[in-house]
Amino acid sequence: MATGNNIKSAQSTYAGFIKGATWGTAAVILITAFVVGLIAS
Repeated sequence: MATGNNIKSAQSTYAGFIKGATWGTAAVILITAFVVGLIAS
């Protein structure tokens, strides 16, 4: 990971990545459920 002065920047970047990955995963699950519902009906 980063050292010294860069640790805050690295933590901020990591937190942003995790937040984006979480929202992205939720969006994919919802879209998949919608498409499966369309196909099933």
